[in-house]
Amino acid sequence: MPREVLVVGATGTLGGMISRRLLDQRRAVRILARGGSAYQPLEDAGAEVAKGDLKQRSSLDEACKGVSTVVTTANSALRGPPDTVESVDLAGNRNLIDAARGAGVRQFVFVSALGADPQSPVPFMQAKARTEAYLKESGIPYTIVSPNLYMEVWIGMVVSAALQAGRAVTLVGEGRRRHSFISMQDVAKFVTASIDNPAAMNRQLVLGGPQAVSWREILATFERVRGARVTSHWVAPGTEIAGLPPVMVAMLGTLETYDSPVESDKLAKEYAVSLTSVEQFARSAAPPGGK
Repeated sequence: MPREVLVVGATGTLGGMISRRLLDQRRAVRILARGGSAYQPLEDAGAEVAKGDLKQRSSLDEACKGVSTVVTTANSALRGPPDTVESVDLAGNRNLIDAARGAGVRQFVFVSALGADPQSPVPFMQAKARTEAYLKESGIPYTIVSPNLYMEVWIGMVVSAALQAGRAVTLVGEGRRRHSFISMQDVAKFVTASIDNPAAMNRQLVLGGPQAVSWREILATFERVRGARVTSHWVAPGTEIAGLPPVMVAMLGTLETYDSPVESDKLAKEYAVSLTSVEQFARSAAPPGGK
């Protein structure tokens, strides 16, 4: 009988999706929650709550007791000091891996990111790569999930949020580079399907959506779905964009320097995941034309 799964980052969007899928599957789920975090809905749904913090090793030792699988989506991206890349994405993840090893955890599922590289100019991506390496060296059977850009974050914040607010969509550069955006819902399905799956052990799953698309193609898709023109304008890399954090604006400029097509059809079939298209996402996220 499957033992308990610890989800770290469960109060975040992706971690919450994973936790709810596991609960729907009637898995025993424990979530790591810091004081003041919004964990009550998951507790009400049947999750056990372990109070702790990635920066506090002793709390992780306790949280990992009796756990078979650890899944972590936690990161510092939307936090501020004292939660930083150094304290959370590097030291915090190492604390969690060490605690999982000490508790005899049988699988560690780490949600990384496509493009993680120890030589990356982006500290966050450096940290992802260094954590991948530390996990592989730990001796714990692992599954590393490396998704491309999340539709809900990138298309949601850049396009959908602007349309909801009734303002023009602002994009960087020429918008012709193509990327395999993927829905968080699909990533959650891959993660849950990898748990206790022998085929996922000591394996890295590189994930993308069903097709690579450019920002120009994304705008055309929203226009088709809404039945109305999407007002947009284009700015040079480095230009501030209202409503977007600086790190995201910088990344939009970086996305104009490369393409990131990912072929996921074979993996999707193997893990029984029906990949969400940009059009399906647009239909769920776009307000009607004229609004």
